[in-house]
Amino acid sequence: MARTFIHGVALVATLSLALPALAQAPAPARAPALPGGASSLQETYEDWTVSCVVEGTARICRMSQQQRRQEGNQLVLAVDLTVGKTGASGALLMPFGLRLADGVTPQVDEGKPAQAVAFSTCLPAGCIVPLTLDAALIKTLSKATTLKLTAKAQDSGQDVTLSVPLKGFAAGYERLKGLAGS
Repeated sequence: MARTFIHGVALVATLSLALPALAQAPAPARAPALPGGASSLQETYEDWTVSCVVEGTARICRMSQQQRRQEGNQLVLAVDLTVGKTGASGALLMPFGLRLADGVTPQVDEGKPAQAVAFSTCLPAGCIVPLTLDAALIKTLSKATTLKLTAKAQDSGQDVTLSVPLKGFAAGYERLKGLAGS
């Protein structure tokens, strides 16, 4: 009986020392839940898609648009954006056959063309142009109808213009910000 009492006292003493430490330990990081407890979601806003996925303890959300050829479903152009504290960043995936040294010149509707943006690299799917959109540009895009992207053809040097419809951009971007927690 004395032995049981001593073991009981030792157990209580051990627990009394360990419990405060356990109570102060931070809770393990939980994955941020999406609406309805979903682990992923995808929503369409006219020409734009907003998607989120929970990976580990991170929620990864993006807004994108893809344009494909009707014949063969080949990807021609893709726009992918993520939200940040002061705007958005992302990338364009442009087709092959463009003069990489000349970059891509964006133009919103019929406004003044912006400065050319350089290609960063090419991948098997196409060539990447990094994007940084500040709050003012996002506001402009939200009110516009088309983003024109002009590059030069590698072989002829002629302009190649691709159009990104902006229908649904404003609503999609607002949803992206809400889901990303910004």
